[in-house]
Amino acid sequence: MLLLFSGLCLCSIVSCQRYTSVPGSPYNISTDNKGVLKAVLHGAYSFNNQTNDAFLFKPSAIEKAERQLVKGFKYILEVDLSRTVCRKKGHKDADLANCKFQPDGLLQQTFHCDFEVWTMPWLHFMKTTYFVCSPSDRPSTSS
Repeated sequence: MLLLFSGLCLCSIVSCQRYTSVPGSPYNISTDNKGVLKAVLHGAYSFNNQTNDAFLFKPSAIEKAERQLVKGFKYILEVDLSRTVCRKKGHKDADLANCKFQPDGLLQQTFHCDFEVWTMPWLHFMKTTYFVCSPSDRPSTSS
């Protein structure tokens, strides 16, 4: 059971969490959150579908994540996407998890991206509504 008192404290039988932001405004959320990870992957698919690069990119770092309660959730994300060794031709989105990052060298490239992804989980709906990416000096950090 959840109770709201004066818009300041959301309580349940187990815990009470204090909110300092205005209801409906974005709030920070863990970059390990399941919804965040799905939204980041969706943003990466949008990036891959709209670039002319021969290789697929996948997330190499999630710098910041916020969530906003709208008609569903809007995830506001700051993400690094790095080029993988997988070519776009002949690979499906599901294969992205199996793609390793490019090794050090001329083909290694990372973009720093700001994404907004809107989701209504009960309708199995997810859409990238905004993204802007720029080249980054940071190399990929994992495989």
